[in-house]
Parts: sequence; structure tokens; C-alpha cells
Amino acid sequence: MDALDLARWQFGVTTVYHFLFVPLTIGLGVFVAGLQTAWHRTGKEHYLRLTKFFGKLFLINFAMGVVTGIVQEFQFGMNWSEYSTFVGDVFGAPLAMEALLAFFMESTFLGLWIFGWDRLPKRVHLACIWAAAIGSNLSAYFILAANAWMKHPVGYEVVDGKARMTDLWAVLTNSTALAQVPHVIGSAFVVAGGFVLAVCGYWLLRTRADMWRGAARAALVMTAIAGAVVAGTGDTSAKLLYEQQPMKLASAEGLERDTAGAAFSVAPGIEIPKVLSFLSTNDFDATVQGTEDLQARFEKEFGPGDYRPNQTIVFWSFRVMIVFGLATVGLSVLALWLTRRRRPMPGWLSRLFVLALPAPLIAVTAGWLLSEMGRQPWVVAGELLTAAGVSPGVSLTEVAISLTIFTLLYGSLAVAEVVLLTRHVRKGLDEPEPVRTAEKLEPSLMY
Repeated sequence: MDALDLARWQFGVTTVYHFLFVPLTIGLGVFVAGLQTAWHRTGKEHYLRLTKFFGKLFLINFAMGVVTGIVQEFQFGMNWSEYSTFVGDVFGAPLAMEALLAFFMESTFLGLWIFGWDRLPKRVHLACIWAAAIGSNLSAYFILAANAWMKHPVGYEVVDGKARMTDLWAVLTNSTALAQVPHVIGSAFVVAGGFVLAVCGYWLLRTRADMWRGAARAALVMTAIAGAVVAGTGDTSAKLLYEQQPMKLASAEGLERDTAGAAFSVAPGIEIPKVLSFLSTNDFDATVQGTEDLQARFEKEFGPGDYRPNQTIVFWSFRVMIVFGLATVGLSVLALWLTRRRRPMPGWLSRLFVLALPAPLIAVTAGWLLSEMGRQPWVVAGELLTAAGVSPGVSLTEVAISLTIFTLLYGSLAVAEVVLLTRHVRKGLDEPEPVRTAEKLEPSLMY
């Protein structure tokens, strides 16, 4: 094992860990905004109590996401200076837009929302949480646009060994980004829906309050709709893989040779004839390139080397993503059917909500592994190998020390996250505030 291996492990561990917070923040922010909107429109007290309850869970997760995300940036200078030098001009614009526009918008309005209770007019306060939720989605867009460029670089030219941006609009509207953004954001809503269902299931086992059933139903609708978006954009992504990242597609299917009418591999030894060709091109008889034939072509184009990603990780992460993602969405559709027409939530279904909490998190983690590991050995497809992006002066010992520190730090944060979330969930809803007459309200509370 050398410094490159440990640097990849370090970035992989911190990225996967950070990514656990990102989808929950994206989806839960919109869910909280929806609850507050329901309170604003109906005036019903239980919507306000649910808003504050899930709002606190959202804030805990947001704070942890910010802390773990900051560490990501340090690694670019520490372990990946050659990569940073190559992509700096291209990445500068979308990352600056993410920080100065999206994150600034998200954090500013979130602060106003936190401290604006009973201080801001109701409509202004409601607008703050929506602005924060929109900001988190914009932040995801800019980050994913930068990430998509690594898989399908566009709008640039290489000058003196560095990538120089020539078309910002091309980078932001990269076809890979336009497919990846709704896919990732849709999966974020599935994660948030699964989280809300687990919390509601926990309390439905202890109380049959209609407010928990209502919140669970809202989460079920969100999860089912988001699941449809994920499926649709996943189909688009498969077709883009056929055109732009054929090695990743072949690795995900375990296809070694160019094959006309290629079968879709459900599992080793279990195949559905011609389905892979159809999913890739809408043509059952189309030829899909295989890993071994692609390896031979890449050696001629780029020189000697192994251009195949880790076959085992890519193959199984694809299937884990599909299985756990479908299980989460399938559960939501089933639960919607079982609770139609105001039917009560069965106890076994509430228990299943709690037990299914890890499923969407496992699915998005596997999807991220598929996305990033499938690009290897390239850090920028066709332009910069991962081995060429590592910092030349960093030793194995130095990377090992930083990896150990980050692992201990992230482990501590994980314990803190679980403790804080669990404690708040078990505490339950705040008691309803006593009704006050208009004459006793302070001027700042008059709407």
C-alpha cells in the first residue's frame, strides 16, 4: 500500500460519511417547509408542533453536514494538489457559485428562520425556510455539476497541462449533470422520506395520534413521487453511460466482451436476455461494449495501463443500490395503499418503517460508490489519471496520520449525531402553547 491508496481511502471514507448528511438535509428541509406551509394555510396547531419537531432534527443534521463538509476541502491541498492544479480553473466557478450564492443563501435564511420565531411576520418567516430549502438544492446542483464534469468534461481546453474553462454554460448544463442532479436530489427525498417514516413509526407504536399518521402519509407521498423521479432519471443515466462511460456500464453488468443484444444481469448466473441493450439504447439488438474489449481500445488510445475499475465493487454496488432503493419505494407505495381512505396505520407497518430506516441510506451510499468507483482509474475522464492527481510530496506516513485523525474525528461526530437525533426523537413533540387573546399579544406577534 502506498500514499495514493491511503489518500483514496481517506477521501472515500470522508466523502461517503459526509454524503450521509447531504440527502437528509436536502429532503428534510423541503419537508419542514411543507409542514410550516400547512400550518400557515390551516392554522392547525399540530402542524406547528410537527414543524418545530422535525425542524430541530433538520438543524442537527445540517450542522453535522457543514462540519464534515469543511474537512473535504482540506484534502484537496493536502493529498490532491496535482488534481487541484489541473481542475482549479474549471472548478473555481461552480464551487464559488455554490459557496457565495447557494450556501450563503441557505445559511443566511436558515439563521433568520431559527431566530425569527415570534419576531418575523408569519409570511416572511415561512419564506425563510423555503429559501433555505431552495438554497440547499441549489448547492447540490453546483456541486453535482462540478462532479459531472469529472465524468464527462466539456466546455474546456488544456493549456500548459491545465484545464482552462472556455464555456461556463456548457459546464453547468452538462448532459451528465442534467441527468445526475434530479437523480441525486430525488434519492435525497427518498432518504428524507425514509427517515420521517422511521420517526413516525416509532411514535405510532406508542400513540395513535392522527398527527403522526398524517406526517407519515405525507412522507409516503414524497417517497413514492421521488422514487418515480429516481427511476426515470436512472434510465436516462444508463443511456448516458452507454455513450460517455462505457467502461462503467460494462463493469456494472459484468460484461467482458462486446455483445449484440446484451442481457441484463440480475445476479451472477441470472440474466434477462437483451434487456441491457434496450436499457442502453432502446434497441434490443444494439451492441454493448465489454470491459476486455474496451481495455484493449483504451491501451491503444491512452497507452499501457489497467483502465478497468474494481469490478466487484462496481457490480455489487449497482445491485445493492437497486434492491434497497426499490425496497424503500415499494414500502411507501404499499403503505399508501394500506392506509387509503383514512384507514389506520397497522402496527406491523409502523415497525417496518423503523426497521427500514437504513435501507435508503444504504442505497444512496451504494449509488455513490458506483458513480465514483466506476470512473476509476480516471479522476477526470480521459484527461487525468487518479494516480497523477495525488500530491507528489506527501508520504505514506503523513497520509496515514491524517487518515487516523479524520477517522477518529468522524467517528466522534457519528456518535454525537446519533445521540442528538435519538434524544430528540424520544423527547417527542413540544407541548402546545397556551392560547392567548389578541389583546395580550405583543406587537411583534400581531400578523
